[in-house]
Amino acid sequence: MDLQQFRLQAQQRDKDNKKFLQSLKKKDARKVDDVFHELHEEVFEEMDCLTCANCCKTTSPIFYQTDIERVAKSLRMKPGDFIEKYLRIDEDKDYVLKSSPCPFLDTDNYCMVYEDRPKACREYPHTDRKKMVQIMDLTHKNTLVCPAVLEMVERLKKVF
Repeated sequence: MDLQQFRLQAQQRDKDNKKFLQSLKKKDARKVDDVFHELHEEVFEEMDCLTCANCCKTTSPIFYQTDIERVAKSLRMKPGDFIEKYLRIDEDKDYVLKSSPCPFLDTDNYCMVYEDRPKACREYPHTDRKKMVQIMDLTHKNTLVCPAVLEMVERLKKVF
């Protein structure tokens, strides 16, 4: 995965993608879901996250209390020690990682806490959710992070 090329394409298409995704809010929500979910399956059959891991390299998931407890346990740490070592509170008052790339990402783009990873990581990039029209702002942000989401949006344009 050529991340430099991806970033350039994502930036070039950013304004159009934002406008397009906003326009989907006015469409039939069920149809948007159906097409998104179909494209989600299609694109992820073609793309391997392990060749990219840009999400893990550039963004932080939100860590909820259950995530903190689960990951801390897997690392044989106390939740308080885990928070102190790895997390900070962001402007939205959420726990997020202190640094990027993610400290649990290894050199082969594998997650060292994969089985116990946070809910936000499990659900990323959120393109197989119900009521996609409600998260178009998030989807737009993810076109700048995830090559698969950018590809889904490009294919969506051909449908709508």
